[in-house]
Amino acid sequence: MRIRATVAAVSGALALSALAVPAAQAAGGTAQDGDYRADAAKIARAANDRAPGKPYDLNVTFSDFKVAKAIKVGTGAHVSRTVTYTLTHDADVNVKAADFLTAPYLYRGDFTAPSAVPLMGNNPATCKATSATTAACTGKIDIYPAQDDLLNRDAGTWKGAALAIDYNGQDPDGFDFDITKVGYADQGNLGTALIQRASLLTVDATPEPVKKGATLTVAGKLSIANWETHKYSGYANQSVKLQFRTKNATSYTTVKTIKSAAGGVLKTTVKASADGYYRYSFAGNVAVPAVNAAGDLVDVQ
Repeated sequence: MRIRATVAAVSGALALSALAVPAAQAAGGTAQDGDYRADAAKIARAANDRAPGKPYDLNVTFSDFKVAKAIKVGTGAHVSRTVTYTLTHDADVNVKAADFLTAPYLYRGDFTAPSAVPLMGNNPATCKATSATTAACTGKIDIYPAQDDLLNRDAGTWKGAALAIDYNGQDPDGFDFDITKVGYADQGNLGTALIQRASLLTVDATPEPVKKGATLTVAGKLSIANWETHKYSGYANQSVKLQFRTKNATSYTTVKTIKSAAGGVLKTTVKASADGYYRYSFAGNVAVPAVNAAGDLVDVQ
């Protein structure tokens, strides 16, 4: 299981030092994957250290950061999203060097004091030079809810950031490692993405068949992913629309709006009028995505 740690009040990717890096292996990565994250955390910590020995400021900036606007995360399955961005660098920085790496990540809250453990990819980004001083980079954000990557309170808006490290031939695990010869760049507030607790919605109209004009009871349940118990739990006190479409129609019309009860339970009654489909529809919010139940066909006789 991934071990979460409290994020220190430090700048940007320095919060990477709070990551339990070996979890890259536990979550499905390789030892090599974990090394990149460990090294990034090591360099980040040193960059914030007041001691004389720290990496120099690498002349690299980031722009055009693009990631999915919303990332739905359930209770167990690995979620991976592609991130693209532009890396701009001085002419003397070789982004194709074997010991140069860059990676995107997502952080929550303030860049100088993130409120959650940042989310990164299992591997560094790959970059293709587009000019002598720019490169188009593609990376990943990998999320493992079953490994405790997220707490329920982490749902909502996250911000994009990217880092770059130029080792210049230095081996972080070597005896003669000189961190002052390593270049480091880190930039936040590059974009935003919603990380949301995945939602489920059901519907069941009874009795079936039903006589025209008789009372029809429409039940259902609204549930959302609980990242701490790794199960779906009922989502109470939410406005949910009951919708209907006739059998041959293509669109639904809202019949009424009700509130989900304890445990996310939904229940209301309507008068049966014609053959057609009933469904519940939830509009969603910042923390939970919109969801529609599959329509339940009712035969009216």
